[in-house]
Amino acid sequence: MKVPVYETPAGWRFFSNLMDSGRCSLCGEESFGTGSDHLREKDGLWAVLVWLSIIAARKQSVEEIVRDHWAKFGRHYYCRFDYEGLEPKATYYIMRDLEALVTDKSFIGQQFAVGSHVYSVAKTDSFEYVDPVDGTVTKKQGLRIIFSDASRLIFRLSSSSGMRATIRLYAESYERDPSGHDQEPQAVLSPLIAIALKISQIHERTGRRGPTVIT
Repeated sequence: MKVPVYETPAGWRFFSNLMDSGRCSLCGEESFGTGSDHLREKDGLWAVLVWLSIIAARKQSVEEIVRDHWAKFGRHYYCRFDYEGLEPKATYYIMRDLEALVTDKSFIGQQFAVGSHVYSVAKTDSFEYVDPVDGTVTKKQGLRIIFSDASRLIFRLSSSSGMRATIRLYAESYERDPSGHDQEPQAVLSPLIAIALKISQIHERTGRRGPTVIT
């Protein structure tokens, strides 16, 4: 489509810089907020009108439109595990140890076997964003593990609330084959989640049995 796309840290200020400079006119966040340069903030009514316009133009249901999109571009399965209300000291050491692990050069090429799935680490980094408008650098925005099949895991320490902290764990997998587009996200992503829990030891190190919220 030859449309430039930007991946930014959390926060609408990053979107605003891009829109003010004319680099983009649409934006969205992981919590499904969507907006454009008419407001520079998420706008639910605008998002509804966009969908109604698409439905009117294509004369299809939402499901039909989504399935056509999957058939053309493939489907991305996604979920997020939130571990809320954690001790800040524990989260600091978990993220510190994870960063040491995933940024070590020897981690590249490691393989993880879960059931019939084998995932090979292709790339890792600690995401940092360089604003193309003013050159501002925002570091430590998440530890990313990208596998050879384009699946990925992300660990991010969210802003603390009071005396507690939150670790967010993201899992994403891409499915090109239309025969695999009707699976349950949790079933598709369970091998990746198992890998994430194994390398982070988040349950063992926090005493939790599971996430506070699953999105």
